[in-house]
Amino acid sequence: MKILVGCCGFPKSMRGYISEYKVVELQTTFYRVVREQTAQRWRSTAPDDFIFTVKAFQGITHNASSPTWRRSNIKPSKKHGDLKPSEEVYESWDVTRRICELLKAPICIIQTSHSFKDTPENLENAETFFSSIERGNLQIGFEPRGWSVENISKICRRHGLIHVTDPFLQDPTTLTTNRTAYLRLHGSPPGRYMYRYSYSDEDLKKLHNIIRKYDADLVFVMFNNVTMEEDSKRFMKLVFRS
Repeated sequence: MKILVGCCGFPKSMRGYISEYKVVELQTTFYRVVREQTAQRWRSTAPDDFIFTVKAFQGITHNASSPTWRRSNIKPSKKHGDLKPSEEVYESWDVTRRICELLKAPICIIQTSHSFKDTPENLENAETFFSSIERGNLQIGFEPRGWSVENISKICRRHGLIHVTDPFLQDPTTLTTNRTAYLRLHGSPPGRYMYRYSYSDEDLKKLHNIIRKYDADLVFVMFNNVTMEEDSKRFMKLVFRS
């Protein structure tokens, strides 16, 4: 099993981060439409073996009422988000996929909003979206929130998706499908202090034990809390000395 440890976003300068890590999950790509020249500059700045993963643009997943749009450089319409079968959603996917291509990103993360529950309409939207988009060799990580295990497993297996999850909350449902796990550590494992939580040594030992039980060839461990740099470095020391 190969374990890659990184952060969701840069907790320090990009050059400083790249000198210490092998992978990052870009967050800017979720909030804004990134210029192609910017993606090309990011790729040229990093070594060839450095991995960018990309969080998909919110035009795919978040409707116009989401507060996350306040940070966007485009104005949303009622046809954006919720994996709707709309021109706006598919355009948002094309923009995301192009950035992934320029960065040579192996995985794109599609995280749906908290309000996007597994209702019949939303399940139909998800089925239509994942069955119709062009993705080439790009793997897709799917992180729905508040869905049943049954519906997550059904969608992921049917469309070859990586089930993205916080392992303190839930184990991935589809490891045997693609033998890749993608874990996003959001904070308290789990609890009230999402994002603001700092992981204890016992938390990190528990995380390592959880991962070692997975039947996976490759595991991404991406920290997404306020002390993600400190916690991820402590976790790397734990993993690589064992």
